[in-house]
Amino acid sequence: MAKIFSVLVICIIVFAHQTAAEILTGNALIQSVCNLSGSDKDLCVEVLSSDPSKPLNADLTDLAIVALKVAAKNASGILTDVKMLIDDADLNPEIQQGLADCKETILDAESQLEDTIAALLIEADVDAQTWLKAALAAITTCDDSIPGSDDVLSVKSKNFRKLCNIVVIITKTMPPRIL
Repeated sequence: MAKIFSVLVICIIVFAHQTAAEILTGNALIQSVCNLSGSDKDLCVEVLSSDPSKPLNADLTDLAIVALKVAAKNASGILTDVKMLIDDADLNPEIQQGLADCKETILDAESQLEDTIAALLIEADVDAQTWLKAALAAITTCDDSIPGSDDVLSVKSKNFRKLCNIVVIITKTMPPRIL
């Protein structure tokens, strides 16, 4: 009897959490989601509040798309820096090759972020998570291509991961959607 009661309590808690996420919108939803982001809460609030066109009744999908757009802008910034660095004739050829490899994976990450947005729009949440994981893997491959961890690219890639992790939190908060 105790086991059945424990399972029932857990189900009620999960259902209540999902229902609360469905009812909350706009700033209240942003605060609720960002409370789950731990040490990145301030970044989460800043990012999810950054789109002036976001309606006050924004839902989880809207917030995920806002974060994905910011992540895509970050990826574009990384790509711009990589392109600029590749042209430096004084760089070691090994580093130039690493930058060339990084450039390709960042292009992939940008495309995967677009695919994530498309998947969210058609409520294919599992596909969205798959594309998001691929984008995160691409940035890891980029980092692994270039030696060092304190350069501008490493800082930007760390921010890229944080932005994508905000989307991960949002998608995990989404209640299951039936197609």
